[in-house]
Amino acid sequence: MHVNNFISRKLNLSLPYWAIICPLLAISTLTIADDFKDHSWFTALLGFILISAVLAAVHHAEVVAHKVGEPFGTIILALAITVIEVSLIVSLMMSEPTDGPSVLARDTVFAATMIILTGIIGICLLAGGVRYREQNFIKQGVSTALITLVAISILTLILPNYLTTEPGGRFSSSQLIFVAIISLILYGGFISVQTIRHRNYFLPQTSETVSEIHVEKPNSLTSIFSLILLLIALAAVVLLSKKLSPTIEDMVIQLGAPKSLVGIIIATVILLPEGLAAYKAAKQDRLQTSLNLALGSALASIGLTIPAVAIVCYFADLKVSLGIDAKSSILLVLSLFTVYLSLNSGRSNIQQGIVLLTLFLTYLFTTIVP
Repeated sequence: MHVNNFISRKLNLSLPYWAIICPLLAISTLTIADDFKDHSWFTALLGFILISAVLAAVHHAEVVAHKVGEPFGTIILALAITVIEVSLIVSLMMSEPTDGPSVLARDTVFAATMIILTGIIGICLLAGGVRYREQNFIKQGVSTALITLVAISILTLILPNYLTTEPGGRFSSSQLIFVAIISLILYGGFISVQTIRHRNYFLPQTSETVSEIHVEKPNSLTSIFSLILLLIALAAVVLLSKKLSPTIEDMVIQLGAPKSLVGIIIATVILLPEGLAAYKAAKQDRLQTSLNLALGSALASIGLTIPAVAIVCYFADLKVSLGIDAKSSILLVLSLFTVYLSLNSGRSNIQQGIVLLTLFLTYLFTTIVP
């Protein structure tokens, strides 16, 4: 990650110009977005700036991850994106009309989970299988993440459909608080295992570690600046997505597709930094890092979003529906089962990636054509 430019020579800040400019430009553009919202050229410009912010976020995440090492680097990226995702969900929930239960949290969490399980993991396994035939990873760590993900996703997204206290896939207030506490316990337990008790389950393989020894770690100043710019870039990604969502919604309506497709598009944009980082790691034969990113992000997405939504609903007296429909339940269970079988041996190949990507395409197709 050595950079030789004016900033690195004068300030000992080893970052390329574009990685500094893009997040600041994205945030600055938000201040004038409302003045040009009716201009199609400005909408296209916002899309370009959004993509540049995503690429900058990936770069800064890699800098921070390289500084702190695994698995802490992947945790930082997962938590940063999830905290901003939660902030976006909560802010939108507070502005929604209160004539019925909100489904925003449900749709966002389900979309993020399916995108990670079938899309991100699928393309990582496919890319790694094409290039290296087989890739190794530590199955104890992956198994720990998967059993936690199975429990937390079914408890939050499927269980409410079978409870009788409230209709329409809703938890009662006490049930919602209970599930929020359970979610925090499950996620907190996983983080404890990942970082303290069994950290070696989530470390890169020996060949990975050796290949990274020769790469000089960034200095503390560069790492701090990268962490700050990472948060700025992630905030810009979410806020720009929010600005572009009306345009995306109009396009979806013109195509005759369901409005739930909007949530998938926005969730995809928000998950792009993690997805690109995971894909890049898989292409470099670092599948362990890819899986740490993907599964950790899915757990963080549910384990932090549900408690945050529960707190907002309790204090703001809002109603929320978390239960997904029968079709979505089948796809979620099938995806969890397929990922578990795919990652149960400690080795991956191209077919596992192909199967997961077909499930991802099925999810997208049945959303557009229900």
